[in-house]
Amino acid sequence: MSRTTATVAASLPDHWEELVTTALLGTDRRTPPGVAPGPQAPSALLDAAAAATVRRRAGLRPARPAERLRPAPEDPRPALPPAAARRLASLLADRPGASGGGRRGTAPDLMELLPQWLQAANARGYAAPPQALPALLDAARGRTDLRPAALRFAGPRALWLARLNPDWRFALRAAPGGGPSAPDPRDPQDIRRLWHEGLFAERVTLLTALRSRDAAAARALLEETWATERAEDRLMFLDSLRAGLGPDDEDFLERALTDRSRNVRATAAELLSALPASALAARMAVRAAACVAVDRRRDVPAIVVEAPHECDAAMERDGVVAKAPTGRGERSWWLGQLVEAAPLGTWPARLGGRTPQEIVALPVGDGWQGELHAAWCRAAVRQRDAEWSRALLGEPSAPEAGGPGAVSLAERARLLAALGPGERAAWVAGFIETHGLSEAFQLLGVCAVPWAPPLGRAVVDALNIARDAGSYPWSFSGVMGLAERCLDPSEASRLDALLAVPDEPEDAAPGAGGYWSEAFQRLVTTLRLRGAMLAELASEEPAP
Repeated sequence: MSRTTATVAASLPDHWEELVTTALLGTDRRTPPGVAPGPQAPSALLDAAAAATVRRRAGLRPARPAERLRPAPEDPRPALPPAAARRLASLLADRPGASGGGRRGTAPDLMELLPQWLQAANARGYAAPPQALPALLDAARGRTDLRPAALRFAGPRALWLARLNPDWRFALRAAPGGGPSAPDPRDPQDIRRLWHEGLFAERVTLLTALRSRDAAAARALLEETWATERAEDRLMFLDSLRAGLGPDDEDFLERALTDRSRNVRATAAELLSALPASALAARMAVRAAACVAVDRRRDVPAIVVEAPHECDAAMERDGVVAKAPTGRGERSWWLGQLVEAAPLGTWPARLGGRTPQEIVALPVGDGWQGELHAAWCRAAVRQRDAEWSRALLGEPSAPEAGGPGAVSLAERARLLAALGPGERAAWVAGFIETHGLSEAFQLLGVCAVPWAPPLGRAVVDALNIARDAGSYPWSFSGVMGLAERCLDPSEASRLDALLAVPDEPEDAAPGAGGYWSEAFQRLVTTLRLRGAMLAELASEEPAP
């Protein structure tokens, strides 16, 4: 500060607001008091502000020091091998859209590999490197599908960080024990205190976590306050009983059938119908069996259907919705609900001792086949019955490839989920071999990862056929993306022959050959990267 400006600054009164206004307007339009317009005005303003700042700070009384931050909790799990830690850093550094859009080229999509990396790291019980936690929490903040695996991997330090950064508060809501008033899981009084005094989100988290550890204790806690809960809260709490649902829940769910809320009654009825031995399931079985029988008077036995003529009060109490949707007949609507809620074990005895495969093969009279089989599909999904799911799916090579009751790809996918992983993969492989990939995307999504060898070969062969046929390449981008994440990494060497740019048929899409070559190159590169990731996590190399 020059001697002249120092004298000017010392003589200026401490008018802080006036100095701020002058700075905002600019010294060309306004100058500090006592300073002439000109080239020295900006310097004089800054000197005056500096002097005023010192005076203002000198006048403050010392504040009480803030409480020292408690250290982050220790994470007892073993540290990642160094190569795996470096790989995690590279995966987290990748950002969606970093390539600027357009064709993806041959580079793997690293963010799409992060879920698999986290699953593998969690399976081996590794702890997250402390320096990676901020980027990991940022990634989980932007992608809700990452949160369960990311928070499990991040461990207790994630909650410690989340209490310091509002952007990461989702971790406190998502992780059991993350709330500021999280109870001691070994202290029943502490649990009851949070249940009676906590916020709604805290109570839902508490009930869900407790249900996974002690289903009976969670139900007892819910029964304590059930009568005083709001209808929308009762619905959310009741939904938490899906985890660990069992016969011991029946009495409580039966009482919920008389709830004031229609949605609560419907949810209670749905849960009871998922318990084949429940009293509600037995009542539904009697009603449904009265509507469906085998007509033995014909040369070929057939199923005859007599749908209900009314929906009485007892049916409504058991969850049957009386009013049909627009465009739907009332009787078929009631029939579908009865059959859907009846135990599937009802039908072999009712229909002549036949197996599920024999039952679905019977003709159904008067146009009721679609309605009846669709209801059996919903029942098989709800009751997770593999035998009925298998029968309703039919052979994958059959026309429509979905069996008589699977009227959509979504229903086929839900039926497949009731089968074991190996059988599921074999069925989808057979579907692809017969029908190609155009309708297989939803079915592939329910198959276990990595895909079993028959399914992987079926997908690769179908992609190769589509390429050689000159098919429009971008229509297979979704399946190609799934293959990158789901094919067994050991398949990479078998794909080398597909990397060359193929000759394009005359009717092929322009540039299709180059696209296919890029896509297969990206697939091979991604598979090898996934193989390297797994090898790094399995490494016995000690952490530094």
